[in-house]
Amino acid sequence: MSSGTFSSPLFVRRAAHIVQEIASPADAIDFLNEWPEDRRDRIYEAALRACFDAYNGRKPASAARKTFFRFAKQVAILEDATSAMQWLAACMSGSGKAQV
Repeated sequence: MSSGTFSSPLFVRRAAHIVQEIASPADAIDFLNEWPEDRRDRIYEAALRACFDAYNGRKPASAARKTFFRFAKQVAILEDATSAMQWLAACMSGSGKAQV
């Protein structure tokens, strides 16, 4: 595993039926930068700082993952990896063509 990826990805709910995989500090930074400004608090700031520190090599990716995990759990967007993987597998099993 490179220092730029998490040991295992996290899955977060972006919207009602959209789950996003967060596999690295860079993924987490992208997600956090889109987080609504009126919902940003201390745990958000800690997660963003930890992810930037890991991205820049000042902290291990594991520290960023742990802090992002706490953020996602606190704001109730963390998805169970097993459920997310089943959902992803179901989406990938289709032909990609629209059914009419």
